Amino acid sequence: MSPENHSFRSVRASSAARALNVIGDRWTLLALYAAFRGVSRFDGFVAHTGMARSLLTDRLGRLEGAGILERRPYQERPVRHGYHLTAKGLDLFAAALMILRWDQKRGEAPSDPAHRVMHRTCGCELVAELTCKACGEAVTARNTTVAPGPGAGLDPAPGPRAQRRSIVEGEGGVPPVAERAIAVLGDRWTSHLVAAAFYGLRRFADLQAELGAASNILSDRLARLTALGVLDRVRYQERPERWEYRLTDEGRELFPLLVTLMAWGDRWLAGPQGAPEVLTHGPCGQPLEAVVTCAACGGVVGPETTVLA
Repeated sequence: MSPENHSFRSVRASSAARALNVIGDRWTLLALYAAFRGVSRFDGFVAHTGMARSLLTDRLGRLEGAGILERRPYQERPVRHGYHLTAKGLDLFAAALMILRWDQKRGEAPSDPAHRVMHRTCGCELVAELTCKACGEAVTARNTTVAPGPGAGLDPAPGPRAQRRSIVEGEGGVPPVAERAIAVLGDRWTSHLVAAAFYGLRRFADLQAELGAASNILSDRLARLTALGVLDRVRYQERPERWEYRLTDEGRELFPLLVTLMAWGDRWLAGPQGAPEVLTHGPCGQPLEAVVTCAACGGVVGPETTVLA
């Protein structure tokens, strides 16, 4: 069966993949970015994202249909509605902070006001960390293991999207400091490739079997992630020449983001069967319950304890 035929394909069940199927689109991420900055009115979303009105209407409708945004009237004549984050939408705050953390770790434009968040508890500019609630130690790819959970199994492979991915850097109102994060997360194949890399998959055939991507699509996205510094292309065989793709140090820094997306998917998308995967934190040996903390004071961070600078 061709990898391009998704009609009967199944992929490994993953809460992170389910989350990315909901929000892992460039324009959806842009709309969420604006919503977390307090934008609620349609014209405000246009101004902040640079989206065409028809495209914005589509993405706001998808987010409303997913229960992440809800419409609330703010004017009667004529009737006008604003778009506000629901509890499900606000629960993506940890993932948003992990995107910010990835940019900060790379040291790009730390003074950009679009990326400055203050922690009210201690008054310091927030540097977010993902830590284990049980032991307080950092959560990393090297000290965390994954095993099948009660909801382990297969999910239907997502079908092709109606819109082609955007490959134009700086397009659509994203601050330059966030552009590479959007480039990784805002395309279904690149984001799922990163997740597959954390499962230890490195070789082209293994990645293709995991994702069901057509060869040309997989080659393109692997090249893109290599150019972005997320993957390294390493030769493992000379005759015939064969290559594998390994996460770089920068790529491994995306792991806390994957953990927050997995936790969000467990809470909102897992269903009665439970989580497809269970993470264990090596330093304490406990099932991982991750929390976002402030590097300055160690306090737990949430929407109610932060403010834009």
